Amino acid sequence: MGTAQFETLAEDRREAAQTALRSALGSVPVDAMVPLTGGITTATVFRVDAGGRRYVLRVEGEPSPLRNPHQYQSLQIAAEAGIAPRLHYFDATDRVAIIDFIAHRPLASFAGGPLARAQALGRLRRALAETSLFPHHVDYPDKVARLWAHVNRTGLFAPGVLDPVNERLAEIRETYVWDRADSVSSHNDPVPANILYDGERLWLIDWESGCRNDPLVDVTILCDHLARTPELEAALLDAWLGSAPDEALLVRLPLVRALIRLFYAGVMFSVSATAPRARADTSLSAPTLAELEAAFYAGRVKLGTRALNHVVGKMLVASFLTGCAPPAFIVDV
Repeated sequence: MGTAQFETLAEDRREAAQTALRSALGSVPVDAMVPLTGGITTATVFRVDAGGRRYVLRVEGEPSPLRNPHQYQSLQIAAEAGIAPRLHYFDATDRVAIIDFIAHRPLASFAGGPLARAQALGRLRRALAETSLFPHHVDYPDKVARLWAHVNRTGLFAPGVLDPVNERLAEIRETYVWDRADSVSSHNDPVPANILYDGERLWLIDWESGCRNDPLVDVTILCDHLARTPELEAALLDAWLGSAPDEALLVRLPLVRALIRLFYAGVMFSVSATAPRARADTSLSAPTLAELEAAFYAGRVKLGTRALNHVVGKMLVASFLTGCAPPAFIVDV
């Protein structure tokens, strides 16, 4: 097999990709390889057509200091439980995997509408908790704090600008109580881009963050994206728990919700910090959705740019500080 398909890969990743294909496909020739895009990841992903079937080849890039070393074990457990697509090959050392390709439809087309979808998401979260237990990586508040400490070190903001965020994060970490012994297998990044609907059921993909965790992390991410009304949130919680949530869970819910919003703000700021800038930002002021739309129409902000990531980060920080939900557009950028 030649290397023409792997021109987008770093030299040291090409052999890992070829080894994966040889191990998974044997002598079956590859008919086509199509790059797949979407989401914020260092991995390079291809759709591979071979022998009348379609697969996904996923090759990790340069490891991050925050990288979860247990993602492939978590993926294997999820695939065996039928929550992730079938796993044909993986090598945790080479950081490569091959899974079934799922021909998916828009989540908005889910049979039965948003209510049925929220219930299906809740059942999916419950099924994940019933698998063999994923390995432990890092407690979620510590993960958020590490990423946010990185944002503080980037120089993206002028001294003192992030102080209100740092103070609020410290308060939440003191208030948030979770016994690690009660942690369950968790995806930890079930944003819409990582949920596939094949016309009959839902699948979870991209297990970079898969490890044991407080199940409310998955639940709050799902609610922020796909169950944004009180009715839909209640349906998702009921389907997950099998009953209405108790008072203790309802007390923890806004704390975990704040943490996940700050985590995604940190992701956005980490990306925007890689762009050249004339000076550090002196304000955390975030635009309203109407103001952001006006900036789009005027051409001042464009999709897929670091400038947009920076604005989205500010809007997520505003949600973190106030408890108000971010606009639906923002959580899906």
